[in-house]
Amino acid sequence: MPVIALLSAAGLTVAPSLAQSEDGARIAMQICSGCHGVGGRSESPMFPKLNAQTPEYIEAQLKGFREHARGENTARDYMWGMAALLDVAAVKSLADYFSHQPATRGATGDVALTAKGKEIFGRGVPDKGVPACATCHGTEAQGVGAFPRLAGQHKEYLLHQIEVFKNGTRGNAPVMSAVAHTLNDEQVKAVAVYLQSK
Repeated sequence: MPVIALLSAAGLTVAPSLAQSEDGARIAMQICSGCHGVGGRSESPMFPKLNAQTPEYIEAQLKGFREHARGENTARDYMWGMAALLDVAAVKSLADYFSHQPATRGATGDVALTAKGKEIFGRGVPDKGVPACATCHGTEAQGVGAFPRLAGQHKEYLLHQIEVFKNGTRGNAPVMSAVAHTLNDEQVKAVAVYLQSK
């Protein structure tokens, strides 16, 4: 469904940007929940969970969508149009709303892969020069400032993001692009399985 039609169906007036008076909770419920779930608790592995995400990360990504710095297919198809309609106040309000939603735990996976992923997350891969993921994303993958929360995120979504970092269509995080090119498929899968289980 086109963005304009989606906004109209949700009862929001269509203007150059969503009105500043629209608060994050209302925008999240009427617009974002269709893909990201109520309160940002996405049930579809195609769409990331936004609940308990850092506000700095949400703001940075919405800006990246608006400026087309994120060029992967899903960004173009779903988020470029949406983000273009959000003014600065709406972005801040959404970021605040999602950051205050309770975290949810993901699904557990293969025990051996989870253990391997935990080790890579906590220690990195020193012989390949890969730093510990925890250095940027926090010891519990809770996210730190502009570095996103990864705990409990869908494994499939995480694997897709590594792929778009690797192929260059998501070019707004040079460190992640380097990591994506360094880790092998088994290591990437292990980290994703571990993160989903948190």
